Amino acid sequence: MEGPVLPRGAWRRGHLSTPVLELRDVSLGYRTATGWLTACEGISFSLAEGERLMLVGASGCGKSTLLGAVAGFHAPHAGQLLLDGRPVTQPGPDRMMVFQEFEQLLPWKSVADNIAYPRRLAGTPRAEGRREAETLIAQVGLTGFADAFPHTLSGGMKMRVAIARALAARPRVLLMDEPFAALDALTRRRMQDELLRLWRDFGFTLLFVTHAIEEAVALGSRILVLSPHPGRVQAVLDVPDTLEERAALEARIHRLLLPEEVALHA
Repeated sequence: MEGPVLPRGAWRRGHLSTPVLELRDVSLGYRTATGWLTACEGISFSLAEGERLMLVGASGCGKSTLLGAVAGFHAPHAGQLLLDGRPVTQPGPDRMMVFQEFEQLLPWKSVADNIAYPRRLAGTPRAEGRREAETLIAQVGLTGFADAFPHTLSGGMKMRVAIARALAARPRVLLMDEPFAALDALTRRRMQDELLRLWRDFGFTLLFVTHAIEEAVALGSRILVLSPHPGRVQAVLDVPDTLEERAALEARIHRLLLPEEVALHA
């Protein structure tokens, strides 16, 4: 197998402790027919180079809204959102998003053309984009499927293509919004392992939304726990190394997210 399109960490700038992304007292919401609805409020955290930060919380706490703001899809109504010290004002290839829907791929383009698409938009010559796409295809385990079309692929294969396409853009931050939620349990576990392997190869910076505590602990280096609506930061927790400590962390997050269930069984 060929090496990465870029060597591990090649698009990094600076040390692991250098903030790539900073949210300073960010609040987000929507205007509805009955007034203003606050999704999340007073959110502050930073994301370092090469870090894997998981956002967890109950449905409706603003996890996806927060990720969308980082992507530049909508602006905070309060606070600051900074990428490399500059305000985020619009979407850009420095923040690539992977959604949970399988149909995020362009159905009229082949696997290789889907993966090469961000590079083609950036002006990369077609032949060079194809070579990079084929290297990424091998790295995500889809050798032989370069000319296949999305409708011929399984859910897990489509997700691999979506991840490869995002990585092809060489983003500062890879954003993932519950990308494995629609997969069956076995495929989901395989994709979690695959994502960690790709992170070891490329050293990308990851901001990942999930409702699954086990997934957050399995994939994250840190976990940010949001309170129920409106979402506020309840805790920011480091993920330990040992299985015993990780089990204890899962239990702690469970207590934070479901205190009424804990009280019921006390």
